[in-house]
Amino acid sequence: MSTIDVGGATLYYEQRGHGPPVLCISGITGDAELWTRMAEELADEFTMVSYDRRGNSRSPRPENWISTSLDEQADDAAGLLRGLDLAPAVVFGASGGGVILTNLVLRHPEVVRGAIIHEPPFVSVSSDPDAVGRQLSLLFEEGMARSGLMGAMEALVRWAWGDDGLAAVEPEVRERLMSNGEVFFGLELGAFIEYLPTPDELAGVQVPRIVAAGAENRAPTAAYHHGYEESQWLAAQMHTELAELPGGHAPNLTHPAVLAEALRPLLRALTR
Repeated sequence: MSTIDVGGATLYYEQRGHGPPVLCISGITGDAELWTRMAEELADEFTMVSYDRRGNSRSPRPENWISTSLDEQADDAAGLLRGLDLAPAVVFGASGGGVILTNLVLRHPEVVRGAIIHEPPFVSVSSDPDAVGRQLSLLFEEGMARSGLMGAMEALVRWAWGDDGLAAVEPEVRERLMSNGEVFFGLELGAFIEYLPTPDELAGVQVPRIVAAGAENRAPTAAYHHGYEESQWLAAQMHTELAELPGGHAPNLTHPAVLAEALRPLLRALTR
């Protein structure tokens, strides 16, 4: 079990492969396991790194840690890359990990060789943020009624990842992911919802970047279409084209091999 001390926290991480470094940042559940199958596909050409975010899964909750911020989350990612002597790296951030990556390129651009930001939930810029908020509240209430915070976490994950995404996680790993509900709902969710960089900040990003969305979310009738809209908004603010990747919101779980092959040329271009 590999761990590293970063910014007052001990972070569990996984590293495999050889070649230019690629760091993957998870959103909800904050677990390194979400990237395992995709990383194994790419490890023949890249050094693939993922980690359990602070206080999640195998990264113990720091003493007296009662709140977090996107600055803290990005500082952890930067500290991990520096501590492992892998900076600068290409960084792939999905969902909440994409929000962290957005903060990372703004505050620690020197550790990022290139950024791939996939469907960051900047909900307030979607076409109907109130509807998304109502859906989140309903899922939380229904999940809590079934089985408390673990039930609420499972309901939210199922909505974001789809049935196929949740089914792709082994049962013993799934239990570990759902146990992160206390950290997510108690410490992380508010910080992620409140964070939104200004257009001027985003327009000033100099790091090579790709903003991506899942092809399955393009249609307005898709359950997670707001994720596609949020990526469209971010791509416009960062003055870059939107790239479509296979699958929906969690292609690293539902389409790991296909996603890896779609990413391979993008990673090659960013690591030249």
